[in-house]
Amino acid sequence: MKMILATKNKGKIKEFKALVQGLPIELLSLEDIPDLPEVEEDGCSFQENALKKACAIAKYTGLTAIADDSGLEVDALNGAPGIHSARYAGDKATDQENIQKLLTALKSVPFEKRTARFRCVIVVCTHTNKTITAEGTCEGIIATEPHGSHGFGYDPVFLIDRMGYTMAEVEPEIKNRISHRANAISKLKEILPAFLKEIGGK
Repeated sequence: MKMILATKNKGKIKEFKALVQGLPIELLSLEDIPDLPEVEEDGCSFQENALKKACAIAKYTGLTAIADDSGLEVDALNGAPGIHSARYAGDKATDQENIQKLLTALKSVPFEKRTARFRCVIVVCTHTNKTITAEGTCEGIIATEPHGSHGFGYDPVFLIDRMGYTMAEVEPEIKNRISHRANAISKLKEILPAFLKEIGGK
């Protein structure tokens, strides 16, 4: 069954393709279908953004679409950057600029109070607007400086709870077992077969 992942983010595409191995899915992405319109992520929650993206792309392509919205929630910053994680330092901000703004915001916060989590909400939507949702988190703490070269986004400053390594220091195959996205996809795998059966594989 062909499904489309509603992203052009190469890191996210790579992670999703690895994580859906074993499912009866041929996973395309927005890179495979040119000229699709941009979907503005203007929702008030990860759930709203993922739902909007999935339903819009399913409608435009006629394929069942998968969309996720994810981000970093830092307790000392009242959950920021949250849904604004990708553009925390501005609409065109690089990962490094976002990280620098985060570290500056936490400069006076003691290490034990730098608790945070990555959160991911995944929505699957058919072109007839049938949907399912799965959510996952990964708990951790924000480091005082970046470490590691794997991953993307805030991975270099996210110390994984009880591991002592940043998300960017662990190998991709380990990240794909413990990340917020991995946890969300694990839950999705539990409900997706019944959903595919319900929609008749269309």
